[in-house]
Amino acid sequence: MKLQPDKSDVQSISGYGPGWVGVDGEKITSSVIISSKGERVAWPAARFEDLQATHFSRLAEVEAEVVIFGSGARIRFPQPAWLKPLMARRIGIETMDTAAACRTYNILAHEGRSVAVALLIEQPA
Repeated sequence: MKLQPDKSDVQSISGYGPGWVGVDGEKITSSVIISSKGERVAWPAARFEDLQATHFSRLAEVEAEVVIFGSGARIRFPQPAWLKPLMARRIGIETMDTAAACRTYNILAHEGRSVAVALLIEQPA
């Protein structure tokens, strides 16, 4: 699906599909963390089953009030113990499928919110 965001200075997710996400016109095919403050870093997890506590510790280092976790093609929740670093820093986290996470990130980022999205980009079988 192609998205048409309003003009803004924040990073925008311009589209998404199976195995990819577009960020400001660039096609990304691996899991990534994107923040409204301009940060974009690789998030080394190819499948939901690859996720560990260290992945969520990395999210706690991103400057954001809320983190959106896009869990892939379907919604899957991380283990509660993995969220402790986020809770310790009073960072909210919402889990949704990757498509919904992309749309939600764009809305919050364009509202000027301090938001980050961690997108699990799984390659189609």
